[in-house]
Amino acid sequence: MQDLIQKPNKPLAAALGYFDGVHLGHRRVLGAAVEAARQGGMDSGVFTFVFGGENPIKGDAILSPAERRHRIAGLGLDWYYCPDYDSFCDLTPEQFVDEVLIGRMNAAAVFCGDNFTFGQGGAGNVPLLRRLCAARGITVTVVPMEQWGGRPVSSTRIRELLRAGQVEQANEMLGAPYALVAPVAHGKQIGGAKLGFPTINQRYAAGMLLPRSGVYLTQAVVAGRRYPAATGLGDRPTVNGTDITCESFLIGFDGNLYGDEVRLEFFHYLEPTRRFDSLEGLRDCIADAASRSNAFFASCGLQIGQPEQS
Repeated sequence: MQDLIQKPNKPLAAALGYFDGVHLGHRRVLGAAVEAARQGGMDSGVFTFVFGGENPIKGDAILSPAERRHRIAGLGLDWYYCPDYDSFCDLTPEQFVDEVLIGRMNAAAVFCGDNFTFGQGGAGNVPLLRRLCAARGITVTVVPMEQWGGRPVSSTRIRELLRAGQVEQANEMLGAPYALVAPVAHGKQIGGAKLGFPTINQRYAAGMLLPRSGVYLTQAVVAGRRYPAATGLGDRPTVNGTDITCESFLIGFDGNLYGDEVRLEFFHYLEPTRRFDSLEGLRDCIADAASRSNAFFASCGLQIGQPEQS
């Protein structure tokens, strides 16, 4: 998937939306564009966006912009157009169609959900999109919402589940494990030195959704290889922590990851964060979580250090 820098020569089947979770509903829209491109001899593309300023994330984002792009690329799109929101938010609906869909994307067919809005202040809706595109020879396909548990899949539902620690259900609607992708930062150096469990520390960027604090069974992807892990998400009350951090013990990994980006995938919530009276209590908790994580992923067929794509 290439970043769309200038107007493509080939007409595009374009998926439109923020796609913040790249969940099953989003995948349905994106997949419709890919299939239409294949059948119609076009390229496929996606229009999405980030926010301006120092932080391109706004609100309770499920995925970082980089992770969103990574997941969309895995669905087979040819082109990725992700401008800054400020660059198009003042366009009228007509200008959006003329300048963005036609002038920049060379769109011949567009795909969206029935709640898609566009133009200044969200003035444009799907009926208006149909009218404007029809007058310009562009087809519009509204993709029905994906259902899960008898209700439409939505980012709002996924956020509610993650805040409740119901990560299995969230993962089902996402169509892939919920993941934090962030560099490894320096912590208090307690895990290895005092507990015998060397850990990595990762931090959530401003604007990212924070799942429920507690202990999780996770899986870390390091240099293309998978390792079962036990993760504590919260403020680390036993060691008088104040900031929120995501601290993980990687089973079977030995190495220095400071500054490296690690993908941490969440699979199961074990228990809430709690304060222990001693470091021994904390050590026992980590040991138990690590043992349960190892057993959990072994039952799924994961071998320590297994290549990511196997």
